[in-house]
Amino acid sequence: MVQKSPTNVLYSSKRKNIISYIGRYTGRTGNKRIDDVVEIMPMILKKIPDAKLIIGGSIKRKEELTEIINKNNLQSSVEFKGFLEDDEKSDILSKSKVFASPSYQEGFGITYVEAQSYGTPVVGYEIPGLDTVPPEAGFILNAEQYLEQHPILAEIEKLDIFSDVKASDFDAGVANGSIQYIPDEVYTAFVEQVKSQSVLFGEEVNKNVAIVYSPLNGTGLKPVTRTLKEMGYTNITVVKEQEQPDGNFPTCPYPNPEIKEAMALGMEYAKKCNADLLLATDPDCDRVGIAVKNKAGEYELLTGNQTGMLLLDYICSQRTKHGKMPADPVMVKTIVTMDMGEQIATHYGLRTINVLTGFKFIGEKIGKLEKQGKADSYVFGFEESYGYLTGSYVRDKDGVDGAYMICEMFSYYATKGISLLDKLDELYKTYGYCLNTLHSYEFDGSAGFAKMQGIMQAFRGDIKEFGGKKVVKLLDYAPGLDGLPKSDVLKFLLEDNCSIVVRPSGTEPKLKTYISVSAENKEAAEKVEAEICKSAEEFLK
Repeated sequence: MVQKSPTNVLYSSKRKNIISYIGRYTGRTGNKRIDDVVEIMPMILKKIPDAKLIIGGSIKRKEELTEIINKNNLQSSVEFKGFLEDDEKSDILSKSKVFASPSYQEGFGITYVEAQSYGTPVVGYEIPGLDTVPPEAGFILNAEQYLEQHPILAEIEKLDIFSDVKASDFDAGVANGSIQYIPDEVYTAFVEQVKSQSVLFGEEVNKNVAIVYSPLNGTGLKPVTRTLKEMGYTNITVVKEQEQPDGNFPTCPYPNPEIKEAMALGMEYAKKCNADLLLATDPDCDRVGIAVKNKAGEYELLTGNQTGMLLLDYICSQRTKHGKMPADPVMVKTIVTMDMGEQIATHYGLRTINVLTGFKFIGEKIGKLEKQGKADSYVFGFEESYGYLTGSYVRDKDGVDGAYMICEMFSYYATKGISLLDKLDELYKTYGYCLNTLHSYEFDGSAGFAKMQGIMQAFRGDIKEFGGKKVVKLLDYAPGLDGLPKSDVLKFLLEDNCSIVVRPSGTEPKLKTYISVSAENKEAAEKVEAEICKSAEEFLK
């Protein structure tokens, strides 16, 4: 199942035995893992002696990669191209048999749209219960199935990455039925699932709220606006400059709703339109950022933690009020997400499951609940990086669901004369003011990587306190903890409901600390946070 694109480029007669990677290499702490491709080059060369790996883009840790190349005597088979102009990228891609595409969320290298134009497959949502996608269309193997040695693995291993890649004409494939367009029924079924997440249960609210929405030149325009309009939210102004998909992201080089600069144009629109609510989804529409007016009439951005806690409280209060809470309700969050979420869940009788960083682990828990016949137990899942999911119909964060539920929550409280900031203050009064901060520290090169490993070991020493807050308990996820996969993550539970998480980044040569502080008010929380941060930074010197 593919979207139509100029895939004939991928199979042109100009193809050589070239593997191309165009992006940024960040080393073994990253998820680009071009080093893995380098390490299997000797095996590839045995089968294809003239195979060549071309690497283009920003090579931040080139010395580490060069060590691997020299160790395997690959100097003549691997070529660094550095920064590439568009025509150079096009030339290399048009000659490559295999293209390793980096993340399209980042503002460099090959973007999602460019990669798609060279035949990179697009994987969308799987809608449970639908049989509209034939089994021959493909199979998505998740980590759990990989570890369990799913039978499909044996079939995959039989294939040669060059000679077993079969080419066919796109139009001919459509004609003979081997290539099919994803039917509208799948899209409609997805939208219907999102709409079914409403927790109004018949209550009437004012849906004529003024909404400014930006897809940030990504994929959200159609599904988000369709869902909102079908549910009665029609007063929507779309940010024109960010309306249509554009992989060059001309108005915001880093289209991430977590970043203030990415929201700037939307904020301008909100002021011009006197909007009640600003929404923005990231390019693949799985995360949502929002802004609302404060008492001074200025627009204030909410963090992923704040929005997640508001959604959790709203959903739980509505389910409780209408008698719709399941028998064994569950909330799932990542270990770096604000601890106050667990307090809210406990208040409503929910069991909290903490998982490692990454929404895939939340999806994994949903899958396990489903296997136990308890899919309905899942009430809500969220992560501090602006990802939310209210239902079990997909296995990842969903920006369409997040946008819709935020609009419903906003309208519900607005009908009662309550702003989201008022509600947030109410939560702080109930559970104590909570502040969450993220700090990143960069360590370049192989020496930096070694230093990060040393720092993590230092944090595993017998630390008694951070910033005057005693360590109550240390959770070390390296050997595996609470049934979670092994991960180089430390979480220090401190007195007075504070905590600090330390972990290497999964995508960059950075070490990250997540500090969570509970206090009487914002000023007190900021003071405590600063002391904890200062104490933690002593280990980074």
